[in-house]
Amino acid sequence: MNSFYEHHRDSIHWHYRCFDRILVNGLIQPFQQPERVVGFFNTYRQLYPVTRYTLRSIADEFQQWVKERAAKRNIPIIDAPDGRRDEFVDPYFEGAKPDSVVVILKAREPARIMIAIGDKVANRWHLQIANRWVVQYNFYINDRNWGRMFVRMCPYLPFSARICLNQHHWLANRLRENGIRFKQVANAFLKCAAPDRLQTFANSLIPRDLLICGQKWLAHLTPFFTARERAEAGCRHRLFFSQVEFCDNLVFRRRATLDNLGERLLDANRTIGQPASPASPISAGAPTSTGRPPMVKLACTLTIDRGSRSVMNSRRLN
Repeated sequence: MNSFYEHHRDSIHWHYRCFDRILVNGLIQPFQQPERVVGFFNTYRQLYPVTRYTLRSIADEFQQWVKERAAKRNIPIIDAPDGRRDEFVDPYFEGAKPDSVVVILKAREPARIMIAIGDKVANRWHLQIANRWVVQYNFYINDRNWGRMFVRMCPYLPFSARICLNQHHWLANRLRENGIRFKQVANAFLKCAAPDRLQTFANSLIPRDLLICGQKWLAHLTPFFTARERAEAGCRHRLFFSQVEFCDNLVFRRRATLDNLGERLLDANRTIGQPASPASPISAGAPTSTGRPPMVKLACTLTIDRGSRSVMNSRRLN
């Protein structure tokens, strides 16, 4: 990106770097082992054995809790659309209050859940983790610090979760708090009254910012556990990065410059996939036969504003 910037610097109005989409998986580690699940119910719930009816009732209680809470707070529960969910939920974020769930999308998706196999007559059961397609709930949230985000919760033990954050929304909140004027278009900032301060805010993000947000909402969305169980039995989610996107954003002075660059890139790659040139644009990210992790990939998108400026957004996908 440095050589690219040097080559086009006369056409670039300003630029900044920040994290883009951050996907984090949440796992309750003690509940990944069936024997520890049995021990938990025996110690804290005085329940043995753990049957399939026990697991089913836990999922039913969670879904009932979601419905009652949504009805009380007028939160719509909607089947997930076939198209892009981000665009579908846009209207629900208009005028949303801080730290509020604006809409819940439910969809049948794959998940790792705890199942019980056994004999109902003998009342003997064996627990194990299995992959199943189940109805999961996607809570779209306007967080006080992170702004727009979502948390996907599986209603079945061990309550696997996924959090999606975006530093662009986090930065927008920092700019508002400091009274800095800006214009955000799609997934980039087109204008900013103080670009240097924007970059300073972007560089100030630390892991604790993610942990506080993630732990807050995951604890809130798992009402099954008591405070004592969370403290003594470790019934809280640990967070693990699933995907992190870091982007360089270049704001060009004139839209025509970036339009011409886009046409040149298309012309230079029209032969990809033809028999004479069987190259793949994503081959660099494929796993190798030695088992090494895939290389970092670079993906570029163009954000076109209706005005005279355009943004080149390049993401490094991990």
